[in-house]
Amino acid sequence: MPTIHDYVRSAFTEGATDLILSEGHPPRVRINGEIIPFENHPLDHEEMVSFWQDVGADPATDLEKDIGWSSGDGSRLRVNLFKSLGGLCAVLRPIKRSIPDFQELGLPSPLLMSWLARRSGLIIVSGPTGCGKSTSVASCLDWINHHYRRHVVTIEDPVEYLFEDDLSHFSQREVGQDTPSFSIALRAALRQSPDVIFLGEIRDEDSALIALRAAETGHLVLATLHSPGVAESLERLGNLYSPNHRDASLQLLSNHLIGILSQRLLPSAEGGLHLVVEHLENEAAVRGWIRERQQAEIRDMLHRSDSPGNLSFLKSLCDAVFAGKIHPATARAAAPNPLDLDRALRGIA
Repeated sequence: MPTIHDYVRSAFTEGATDLILSEGHPPRVRINGEIIPFENHPLDHEEMVSFWQDVGADPATDLEKDIGWSSGDGSRLRVNLFKSLGGLCAVLRPIKRSIPDFQELGLPSPLLMSWLARRSGLIIVSGPTGCGKSTSVASCLDWINHHYRRHVVTIEDPVEYLFEDDLSHFSQREVGQDTPSFSIALRAALRQSPDVIFLGEIRDEDSALIALRAAETGHLVLATLHSPGVAESLERLGNLYSPNHRDASLQLLSNHLIGILSQRLLPSAEGGLHLVVEHLENEAAVRGWIRERQQAEIRDMLHRSDSPGNLSFLKSLCDAVFAGKIHPATARAAAPNPLDLDRALRGIA
């Protein structure tokens, strides 16, 4: 009978991004965004108790826990332990060393290279959970690593990619293991001689304000945000700031934001997943619209702009359909406004 450790070894060699273990149920894996059964054998209580103890948790007292764990074959994994209706569960994801480049991911290379060449400012990568934000940021940091001599401080929960120093030096900090919180680590990072700071996620006003101040004081800051598009990202940031700080914070944001890249992963017509993006470069009239929270003007500009720095999801979806990368039905399901997509695919402006 295979053990959980056998499942860990085999699941990720077969292309899974996640292994899901749940007491009383067979293991499942996520491949190309879909959850599929991996084995028929339901996991019993004793197996899950043994696994929890192996990774350093106590099933009797711990309700949930995030842990970095090295498996028997030397692989490092992120393990989230939790309980469901009293049963023991776990979700495992490998911490990767191989980092794909911009071309492999389908990212806008010239635009990102121009953003990452800046010595200071704020770059935001946004999108829903599971859309590849961490991978895109890792690709950006790895590009810096191979092109500039920088000290890169990352603050993550948990660490998802391990970087090997090339021209740059990396200090990777994991919330819970190396620091109590994002905000504390971000404040401390400013005293660690950083050139580049990666903040795993902007979650609250405190982290949003410190990220802005870091950009203001001469650091290049990359951060992720859970929001579906460019305009929604700006709206989310504006809502994070309390009324007492909002005007000053939006002024800072309009001055120091470099750009926003929003992304989604959609089923590809060729199998697997295809990346579609929306991006905004902060220049000219955009600065005033950010300061005044005029998201409607920003949405309209993204649809009309022919600048290489600006692209709407609608245009990105149309391009993917015309190139045969995704099916029209897939694009329509993902479009912010399906009727606008129908018109655009028929060539109606």
